[in-house]
Amino acid sequence: MDLEYGKFSDASKKGSWKKALLFAYQSLGVVYGDLSTSPLYVYKSTFAEDIQHSESNEEIFGVLSFVFWTLTLVPLFKYVFVVLRADDNGEGGTFALYSLICRHANVSLLPNRQVADEAVSTYKLEHPPEKRSSSRVKVYLEKHKVLHTALLILVLLGTCMVIGDGVLTPAISVFSAVSGLELSMSKEHHQYAVIPITCFILVCLFALQHYGTHRVGFLFAPIVLTWLLCISALGLYNMIHWNPHVYQALSPYYMFKFLKKTKKGGWMSLGGILLCITGSEAMFADLGHFSYAAIQTAFTFLVYPALILAYMGQAAYLSQHHHTSYHISFYVSVPDSVRWPVLVIAILASVVGSQAIISGTFSIINQSQSLSCFPRVKVIHTSDKIHGQIYIPEINWVLMILCITVTIGFRDTKHMGNASGLAVMTVMLVTTCLMSLVIILCWNKPPAVALSFLLFFGSIELLYFSASLTKFTEGAWLPILLALFLMTIMFVWHYATIKKYEFDLHNKVSLEWLLALGPSLGVARTPGIGLVFTDLTSGIPANFSRFVTNLPAYHHILVFVCVKSVPVPFVPPAERYLVGRVGPAAHRSYRCIVRYGYRDVHQDIDSFETELVARLADFIRYDWHRTQHTSPYAEDDASHSNESSSERRLAVIGTVAFSGTRGYGIEESVEPASVSIGFSTVESVTDVIEMQAMGAGAVERRVRFAIDDDDSESDVQTKMYVQLEEELRDLMTAQEAGTAFILGHTHVEAKQGSSILKRLAINFGYNFLRRNCRGPDVALKVPPVSLLEVGMVYVV
Repeated sequence: MDLEYGKFSDASKKGSWKKALLFAYQSLGVVYGDLSTSPLYVYKSTFAEDIQHSESNEEIFGVLSFVFWTLTLVPLFKYVFVVLRADDNGEGGTFALYSLICRHANVSLLPNRQVADEAVSTYKLEHPPEKRSSSRVKVYLEKHKVLHTALLILVLLGTCMVIGDGVLTPAISVFSAVSGLELSMSKEHHQYAVIPITCFILVCLFALQHYGTHRVGFLFAPIVLTWLLCISALGLYNMIHWNPHVYQALSPYYMFKFLKKTKKGGWMSLGGILLCITGSEAMFADLGHFSYAAIQTAFTFLVYPALILAYMGQAAYLSQHHHTSYHISFYVSVPDSVRWPVLVIAILASVVGSQAIISGTFSIINQSQSLSCFPRVKVIHTSDKIHGQIYIPEINWVLMILCITVTIGFRDTKHMGNASGLAVMTVMLVTTCLMSLVIILCWNKPPAVALSFLLFFGSIELLYFSASLTKFTEGAWLPILLALFLMTIMFVWHYATIKKYEFDLHNKVSLEWLLALGPSLGVARTPGIGLVFTDLTSGIPANFSRFVTNLPAYHHILVFVCVKSVPVPFVPPAERYLVGRVGPAAHRSYRCIVRYGYRDVHQDIDSFETELVARLADFIRYDWHRTQHTSPYAEDDASHSNESSSERRLAVIGTVAFSGTRGYGIEESVEPASVSIGFSTVESVTDVIEMQAMGAGAVERRVRFAIDDDDSESDVQTKMYVQLEEELRDLMTAQEAGTAFILGHTHVEAKQGSSILKRLAINFGYNFLRRNCRGPDVALKVPPVSLLEVGMVYVV
């Protein structure tokens, strides 16, 4: 369940403990559903095959010690006290770390980056300039392009494993919860009942996704809270009733004693123990929906103690029950009188935990798509009020089929646990590696600090990872296979997208060519607005020249639109539109760059068209206002025509109509610097100084005009006002005549002489994905009656 963006950050700033506790309570149903249900299957997976529970209790006490210290070191110390502080404007997750690294070092492979993007208020660098040691690491990373690709592959690996976890977590959680029926029915009936019931619950869970979690989200937190209180009470009961001295097993000594006795079997059993931290990554991934204080409070004071008590209670029960008539599972330690209520609560809690990972899978695929790392899929926003509530139909049904396949194919907790454990540890290793870079590049700490973090937590996770890897043939092959398949798709799509952009960049046409088009060449201007979509942020795209070549006419108002992603989670609406002229004002051609963050909600085409026209009108008013103040005695359109050989400035046009007091950020397309004027969200000292200087200049000009009564100046101003009204009238008339959306219909081919791998990836892989996934017209929700497609062949 995603909650409204900005609500929690504002509350945390107010420092209200009541609100912090409320948010901590709400976070239970979103963040901790997966982590809190791990007691259902940890002991069962650990004792599945490699070790046996003996009367000496050394095995069960050793496992308890491992569980305690793993929960303490990884979720508590690593995530709560370190990783959660590495937020990207309040956002967390793999892409947040990658975004932070890309902003502090030039290692991004994303095309069409602009200097103006760094003026976005959310593009802030939170820390002062780096030290020498950090600078050397930064220079080394920026210098070697192969490291840029390696970093992207690392991020994609973590992303693919999260998606793989979205397949495995619902299967193992629901299956483990339903397995409690084995104590209430015969073995023959049990084996024919658990699988169908699990599959039925999974089908219902995925079938309800299109409604959005906000409709049932109010139930999530109470269910998880009830479950946590339930396992805490059961843990205390079992400790008091069966073994009050079980707390002694928390000593690290029992870990060494366990490994000394079990040797290789004990090491291999770590693949089951690591399941106690499944869902820890959700604390960081869902950071954007809550505050740091809320997640920290909920885990430290409720979730962590409840889990420790649950595991201690199970160990206390098993320490007094060594007979083999029962299989080791969570339900054997539950008293018969409350077994059915606990079973119901466990199933509900497993559904909540599954819901959280499914929603997280939708979110991370949407982020991958915004960063050109995933083919276009349909994204439905299920809530108008709650930010980030999305549903992806294609992904939902694929996940459902895979979950049911895993459940029917594996049929036991052991294989599911092996697969889930490998996926979880891979994600954590990726987070540890990226976090080490953040410590150096973003926090400006000495490399020794980052190396210590990497070695300490990386060694723990590598130990568990190696244990999971030994179970390759017993289920661990599944996340590896899924990750390889998904990484191939994502990398091929990203690679082809970059090559297409480079082709567009090298084949764009000059502005002089556009300005030369006219009646003398048989080219006519038709009524209406023509929106030419392109990935280029400057220049005239090749698809438009091909359009004019085949159809010698274009619209009276021509707008080159670039919808691009910026490596920030959110772009404030007031800073979303970069607008400028293409040629002189009389040509009625403009460029509009629409910037989105990787968690922004894209508008539908109706609101987008209306918003775009409104921003163009604001820009026209601003541009004439600026021209009036900078060239008060210029005749007619001289200042505009003098710049016809190059593109005009791009201005940040906000969502408030121009009134003379609204600020605008201006970026020269030919200069490496940018200026922001009047944005209340800008916080850097440099921007403030620039705003003051520019603001003072503007005031001086206005005063000078106010006291100058020269007749020639009045004539110029009157003439400019007439031209302003004429341009605005042309824009409104064109909007009434209709809007056409001009998009490229592309076919990509590998150039002759390319390697076999490249030809396979481009000619077959990318084109297959492009044909079978949604096109740009569907992604942009362009109405078919307004669509004009231009066929383009890209040779890359």
